[in-house]
Amino acid sequence: MNLYLPERIVAWPPKPASPPPQPANMYAKLTSNPPLDVATVVAPDAGSIPFAVVLETDVASGAEWQVALWHNLGGVDNWASTELVPAGEAAELLEVHQLAAPHLHRRVFILDFPVSEATNPAAAFTYKFRPRTDGDWKWAKDTLGLGDGLLYLQPALFSEHPLSYYIAGLSEAWAVQGENADTPDTQLWSLTAPLAPANGDDSAWAKTVLGVPEMCSRWMAIVRLWTPWLAPRHGRDKFEVDHEAIMAAFLRRDGLSVVVLALSGVDDVLSTLVHDGDGNVVVNSRNDDEGEGTARVLVAVAKSFEVANAAVMYKARRVVAEFARASGELEEEIEAIKEEDVKASWVEEWADGFAYCTWNGIGQALTEEKIFDALDELERNGIKISSLIIDDNWQSLDNAGLNQIYRGMTRFQANEEGFPKGLGHTVHTLREKHKSIRHVAVWHAMLGYWGAIAPKSEIALNYLTVEVKNVNGGTWTCIHPGEALRFYSDFYQFLSDCGIDSVKTDAQFMLDQIATAPSRRALIRPYQDAWTIATLRKFQARAISCMSQAPPLIFHSQMPVTKPRLLVRNSDDFFPDIPSSHAWHVFANAHNALFTQHLHALPDWDMFQTDHPWAAFHAAARCVSGGPIYFTDTPGRHNVPLIKQMTATTPRGETVILRPHRVAKATTPYVGYGDAQLLTVDNWIDGYAGSPGTPLLGVFNVSQDPVSAVLTLADFPGASAEGEYVLRSHVADKLVGPTTRAGKAVVSLDLPVRGYDLLTAYPVTRAKAKSGPLGVAVLGLVAKMSAAAGVVGTRVSESNGRVHVWTSLKALGVLGIWISGLAGRSVEEDLMGVLFGRPIPRHCVSVDGDVLLVDLERAWKESEQRAGWSNEVVVEVFVR
Repeated sequence: MNLYLPERIVAWPPKPASPPPQPANMYAKLTSNPPLDVATVVAPDAGSIPFAVVLETDVASGAEWQVALWHNLGGVDNWASTELVPAGEAAELLEVHQLAAPHLHRRVFILDFPVSEATNPAAAFTYKFRPRTDGDWKWAKDTLGLGDGLLYLQPALFSEHPLSYYIAGLSEAWAVQGENADTPDTQLWSLTAPLAPANGDDSAWAKTVLGVPEMCSRWMAIVRLWTPWLAPRHGRDKFEVDHEAIMAAFLRRDGLSVVVLALSGVDDVLSTLVHDGDGNVVVNSRNDDEGEGTARVLVAVAKSFEVANAAVMYKARRVVAEFARASGELEEEIEAIKEEDVKASWVEEWADGFAYCTWNGIGQALTEEKIFDALDELERNGIKISSLIIDDNWQSLDNAGLNQIYRGMTRFQANEEGFPKGLGHTVHTLREKHKSIRHVAVWHAMLGYWGAIAPKSEIALNYLTVEVKNVNGGTWTCIHPGEALRFYSDFYQFLSDCGIDSVKTDAQFMLDQIATAPSRRALIRPYQDAWTIATLRKFQARAISCMSQAPPLIFHSQMPVTKPRLLVRNSDDFFPDIPSSHAWHVFANAHNALFTQHLHALPDWDMFQTDHPWAAFHAAARCVSGGPIYFTDTPGRHNVPLIKQMTATTPRGETVILRPHRVAKATTPYVGYGDAQLLTVDNWIDGYAGSPGTPLLGVFNVSQDPVSAVLTLADFPGASAEGEYVLRSHVADKLVGPTTRAGKAVVSLDLPVRGYDLLTAYPVTRAKAKSGPLGVAVLGLVAKMSAAAGVVGTRVSESNGRVHVWTSLKALGVLGIWISGLAGRSVEEDLMGVLFGRPIPRHCVSVDGDVLLVDLERAWKESEQRAGWSNEVVVEVFVR
């Protein structure tokens, strides 16, 4: 839950222009990979640049077409036309077209353009196309409204240069130190500049010019949208960011990426990145310490954004750790972990549950009865949740009737109006009635409530307090930092006694809204440390850190790896009633994760409602995110089929989500919100016992118009250059392959507004068979959005003339297994399946093309099996 500030919720930038209308006498639309209107980096050892085009035409417009690449790959002023070849039968096309268009015909054209030393390292290209019977070429820009695509060929060897080669006009105030990077082919520098000490209540401020990024073509920044939240910004050429940034990245015209990170949370210094109107990156620093401070900036250069970004973040982690050791702040956290035997697996298990939050669904006038009614309604709809979050407005507060920012926490116990028998009664009752609920969390603000602690209250009488000025001109009554650990420990012990086992601690940014230097240095770090230790001791680290994307909190609490990682809210809120917020919400989370993936945190993309026009869009984003999934439906308004796509049931009857193993992030960091391109978000499912992992790619139309795209296996991060894969669309429920990176399989996407898909590249294992190598790919629980994440492990082997496919699954559902040539086989004669050693009934098995489908849920129920010591589902399929 957050303060509702509608002026902050705007999509950025505004709606891009629609393409010009098509000529009346012909319909033709071209989609390409690499795409137009953006920059694509080409590796020096690529050998060739593969171009793939899907041309969509009216069936009546003729069967023969030409497509030509217009480019200056041969030299800056050497423009030429190179014709693409119709792929014909050689291409396998996976069509994901969610706009009804039965009258259209789609053709694939391909070209491998050789790369040599003579290739223009900063080339541009577009397309022209025509029916072979028509002499007039049609240009992509005229029909699509898209500018030229750019191709940046990286240098063959990564050469080291001084920092001035990448950033011009560096101020002499900076002391520059070359560092050894933890990433290959990377240059890394740490920069420091002195800061004056604070003067009484006033912090010391300084702006120090870093310089102009050389050869900048595109830039991306992660900015402070406002005090608690981060958001992405994009631009071209000149660096002009509209908010303070904590990280900025620059794509050079030689294909290299330069990443600049402003480091905070060390000593009492906060630093951000701004600009001066002339393209200079300027470091804006604040020192709250009584002594001289130090502004710190890290700069890395590498062949990709991901490598350069990792270099600065790894170095930042070491700097933060060294400071924590030197200051002694690390020791107490380590002792707390040892004392309570906190295990990361407990936190992972909590995050794998399916949770309901009361905030949007029940509203601010929260009562015990409303919670009971909401849970009863979920049960009536067959929805079993594993976790409940009791959000804002359960606490006892002063100043009834005033805005929440003027209300303070008075005592630990819940308010009597909504919870007349106390919080313990509420939790005990709901746990008794709803056995599926294993975890119950409550919301509270970092300082108690939005207005901190009520000055004349039970809490104020029992704990030493201090008066703290805030940036809004008001004053908060806060627990004295020396009492903070006792306060949190006592509060969490009370909650634990009530049956609460987790917390959502919101409004953490209030620490960064403290106005005066003495209060900032006295409260910011001690409060974070006290809260962290209390969550470890009382809740085994089951805590959601919310509204905490402020630099002094990020680097101090969310970066160290000495404790189980927290769930941390990754963006501003889900706002159900603001239409422009939904696409932006997913876009912002995917780009914020470019930064937050390197924190010791599990990004939380926030709750959403399943009965909403954007529900499936949000659901797909949460399923690919790698974080938790929790919803906030109005009681009785639920999309049960959508919930079933997000969740699965274990043999023990528990509801779980199928969470991928990494943190999802945008795959094209320099593509902006207004670039009329699909947002692509990647994640990964780990392999088993040395078997290859499975790339998962979410695609989202974040534009306000329909958007098309072409993808190949190379667009799935992590897909092996030598591996063989089948590509599957969740929404279309179709697959293509097997293919390799050198293959001609193409995914053609045409997504409407709110359109999305989850694409999975399943690795193929070849087993020896008498008729030749048999290909097998375990698809997972195919009715689920993140189907592959349902697989715990799989093995494919051959013995005695049979291929044995052993699979362990996280939950029940319909298991899909792709088997080459299956369509020509007999299920009865060539296949046998067993579930936990018992034969699977024939009516629980079906075949769709080359995909074997096994309804494990039905087979489990009919066999009346009971869950044993393991909560996994073991299936074996034998192929003759």
